Amino acid sequence: MGSVEEAVEHVDVLVVGGGPVGLITAYQFAASLPSPFRIKIIEKEPKSAQDQYGRAITLYPRSTEMLDQLGLADALAQECFACRTTASYDKDGNEVAGRGWYFMETMKDTKWDFALVLRQKYQEEIFRQALKREGVSLDAPVSLVGIQVDDSVGWNGYKITATVENGITGARSVIKCKYVVGADGGRSFVRRAMDIPFDGASSEDKWVRIDGVIETNMPKPRSYAAIESPTHGNVLWAALDHGGTRIGFAFTAEREKAYAEFNEEAAVKEAIASVKPFTLSFTQVDWWTIYVVGQRIARNMLVKDCVFLAGDACHTHSSGAAQGMNTGLHDAVNLGWKLSLVLRGLAKPELLHTYEAERLPNVHRLINYDKDISRLMTMQLPIGWTGDPKADPNEVLGHVMAEAATFSSGLGIYYEVDDKLNVANTFSSVSGSVPVESGHRAPDVLLQKPGTFESTRLQKETPNIAHFYIIVFAGDISHTKPFMTTFSNAVANSKVLSNKSLPISFLTIATTSGPSAYELLGGVPFGKVFYDVEKAAHSRYGVDVTGGAIFVLRPDGWVGTAMEITSDAVNKLESYFSSFLFIES
Repeated sequence: MGSVEEAVEHVDVLVVGGGPVGLITAYQFAASLPSPFRIKIIEKEPKSAQDQYGRAITLYPRSTEMLDQLGLADALAQECFACRTTASYDKDGNEVAGRGWYFMETMKDTKWDFALVLRQKYQEEIFRQALKREGVSLDAPVSLVGIQVDDSVGWNGYKITATVENGITGARSVIKCKYVVGADGGRSFVRRAMDIPFDGASSEDKWVRIDGVIETNMPKPRSYAAIESPTHGNVLWAALDHGGTRIGFAFTAEREKAYAEFNEEAAVKEAIASVKPFTLSFTQVDWWTIYVVGQRIARNMLVKDCVFLAGDACHTHSSGAAQGMNTGLHDAVNLGWKLSLVLRGLAKPELLHTYEAERLPNVHRLINYDKDISRLMTMQLPIGWTGDPKADPNEVLGHVMAEAATFSSGLGIYYEVDDKLNVANTFSSVSGSVPVESGHRAPDVLLQKPGTFESTRLQKETPNIAHFYIIVFAGDISHTKPFMTTFSNAVANSKVLSNKSLPISFLTIATTSGPSAYELLGGVPFGKVFYDVEKAAHSRYGVDVTGGAIFVLRPDGWVGTAMEITSDAVNKLESYFSSFLFIES
C-alpha cells in the first residue's frame, strides 16, 4: 500500500472511469460549468490499455444526435464507417430479406440515418481531446480505492471523501468532492463500495468477437450482416472503420472441448468456421475476446443523493444488439445537464432524482430485450416463449429486432409523463399527424435563417449547453399575430420568462418570411427567428399554421411539454419551470 499524501484536493465532481460514458459525462460538466467549478476524471487503466482496438463499435442515430448537440459528432463522422447497408444469409449462403440487422435500413426522421461505426479506441481519443480543450485532462492510471459519504453535510457541500491511488507510484491522496459519478464498468468499484446490489445472472453461453483486416468471398463484406450458422448461432459480420471487419459468434461448450487453450489462433479458426459457406482469411488481427453472456442491473443509479452510476457500472448485457455504449451515453446525457444546473444553484436538488426515475425503466426494457435476443442468437427460443416450439430462432430474431427497431435506434426512447420534467401536452396535434408527446425525442427539422435563407436544423440551433428552449411555432403571422401579441405582453411581465439569469432561451419559427424578422413579427421576436416556408417543421410537430403552438425542449433534446399560444400559456410555462428551477420571488 502506498503512502497517503497530506494535501487534500477539492473538486465539484469526480468522474470515475475514462471510457466513453465517463468522458462524455465529464465533458458536459467541463463545457457547462464556468470557473471556479472543478471537474476531475480518473481511469485505473493506463492509456496503452485504453487504446485497445476492440470493445464497442456502433453508435445508433439518437446517440449520434445527442453527441451532435454536444458538438462532437462531426469529428466522429470524419473517421467512421457510415453503415447504411445490411444483409442476412441462411446456412447455405442465400440472402434472406428483412432479417437480422435490416432495421438499420429503416432508421429515418434524422440527419444521422445510419449506424456510425467507429471503434471505441478512436471515439475515446476524440472525446479526450474535446475534454482537454475545456481544460480537463484524464488522469490515468489512477484508481479509486476508498469512498466515504458524510451525511451531515448539506447538498452541494463537500460530503464525499475519495481516496485514490496512482497506478505508477502507488502514492495515495484524498479528494473531497460534492458528487461522484461511477462510470467504471461492470466491475465498478463505486457500485461495490456503496453496497448497491447488482441483480441478475450470467448464462452458460460464451461469445467470441474478433476484429481485423480480412479477405473473403462474402457478397456484401462492407455491411452489417448476419450469417445463420448451424454451428455458431446468428453470426455478426460488421464492417469497421479504417477498413477493418468484426466477426462475432456463439462459442458452444461442445466446440470448446476441442481446445486445451482458447487463444488468438483458436479465435481465428472458429471465426473461419462460423461464416461458412463463405471463405474468410485474416491478413491482420487487431483484437479478440471471449466472454460469458449475462444480464445484470444495479438496483439504484443514485444513492445518498450524491453518488451516481452510469453505463456498464449499472447495467451489463450481451453485445447482441450493440446497445451497451449507446445506453451508457443516454445515461451520461440525461445526468449531465441536471447535475450542472444543480451545481450552479439554478435547479433544485430534487431534480437529480429524475435521473434514476427516467433511466432505470429504459434500462429494464433493454435487459428484457437483451435476454430474448441473446438466446435467439444462440439458436434458443426465448424463456417463456408461447409460440410454435419448432419456430426457427433466426426468423423469430428478425421479428424481435424489427419490433424493437425504434428502441434500438434510440429514436423511440421515451420518458414517462410526470408532474415535473415531462408534463402532459395541452396542445392538440393537427388531425392525421404523428403527435410529438412530452417525454419523447424532439424531432430534428430543417429551417431557414433570415436574410440568407441558409438551411439549418433545429438540433443545430438548440445545442446541449444545459439550457432549456421554448420553441414558439408562430405559424402564419397573418393568422397568429393576435395570439403572439397577447403572449408577448405576458412574457414581458413574467419574472420567470424574462429572467436572463435562468437557463431558458426562446426560438421562433414562422411559416412566412420577409426581409426583416422584426417587421415580420411586428416587434421584438422571441429569441432567434427561423423560417419554415415549406411548413415541414410545423407539420412534423403537428402544428396548425393558423394557430401556432409552444414546445419546451429539454437540454437533452426531449420534449418537456407543449401548449397552445393562449392567454394562459405563460402561466403554464411558469408553473413548469418553477417545479424544478429556483425562481426568485
